[in-house]
Amino acid sequence: MKKILKLFLFLIFGIILIGTFVFLWNKSRVKETKYETVIPEVKTIEKKTIITGTVEPRNEVAIKPQISGIVIELYKEAGQLIKAGDVIAKVKVVPDIAQLNSAESRLKTSEINLEQAQNNFERTETLFKSGVSTKESYEQAQTALLTAKEEVNNAQENLQIIKEGISKSTEQYSNTLVKSTISGMILDVPIKVGNSVIQANTFNDGTTIATVANMNDLIFVGKVDETEVGRIGVGNHVKLIIGAIQDRNFEAELEYIAPKGTMENGATLFQVKAAVHKTSDGTFIRSGYSANGEIVTEKSEDVLAVPEYALEFAADSAFVYVENPEKEGKEKYAKTPVVIGLSDGFYVEIKEGVAADMALRGKVIDDKIKPVPPKP
Repeated sequence: MKKILKLFLFLIFGIILIGTFVFLWNKSRVKETKYETVIPEVKTIEKKTIITGTVEPRNEVAIKPQISGIVIELYKEAGQLIKAGDVIAKVKVVPDIAQLNSAESRLKTSEINLEQAQNNFERTETLFKSGVSTKESYEQAQTALLTAKEEVNNAQENLQIIKEGISKSTEQYSNTLVKSTISGMILDVPIKVGNSVIQANTFNDGTTIATVANMNDLIFVGKVDETEVGRIGVGNHVKLIIGAIQDRNFEAELEYIAPKGTMENGATLFQVKAAVHKTSDGTFIRSGYSANGEIVTEKSEDVLAVPEYALEFAADSAFVYVENPEKEGKEKYAKTPVVIGLSDGFYVEIKEGVAADMALRGKVIDDKIKPVPPKP
């Protein structure tokens, strides 16, 4: 029994020993590296400057009330098209107590003066008709009466304006009706009926009743880095890619580059503006859409190109490895210098050193990575 156990242990030891030698031998073997084969292609290579920004109306106006008060009616809502002069809201005046007391006091005083002027005129008129008073005294009394009446009318209108914000004689110039100053679309109505609003003054910009803009005249506003601003110029064609409208691109023309940059997060950025061209199919572009603008700064058409990963760089030179199918091992690929041109980050233009029928060494093929089978 002991002999059988010893033989069994020796057998296990031998198997482990042989397995270890086989593992180390396989591991010490130099495996041949396999590479992807790359064929040069004829392509058009473009170098682009990408600008991030938003699409906005060229003219966006905030409509503000001319008086302070409370909004009692809203006649328009966001999204409606309006014309200059259309009424958007109505404001009810909240009178100031001090001004109201002063206006009431002025009206009472003017009425007292009118009563006195009326009595004086009647006496003077009687005396004038009797031949006792002079014509000059009669005219002075008449003038005083007219002046007193005018003062009463002014006091009444002043009191009405303080109470209601409008008088009969100034009804056509009413400040209680908030009117649009331009034609366009209402983008936003930030207030509701019952909200208190104030007019613009020295210390306050005033309450915005509505925001109106012409949505047929849009611009793309973005910022470009100082390293790229020298490559673009006014008049450049801009291709707009709007994130919210992914099925198509839009055209624009660069019309403004800021002469002064601003520092943001350690980088100097320059504001740019581009006029967005009208779409032929009437696609509606909303204000505030995020967009990317592409400007082609360099372009090479119909040139021989290879992927960047097929190149090897050393100092100021570039090389490719040309495949020779008749050879194996290290001699299968010949290191060949090339002259390169424009690059778009994916493909590089090859000016000299490679022909269209050559096969080049590409990426290393990893046997451990198995391709994912397509879904049925």
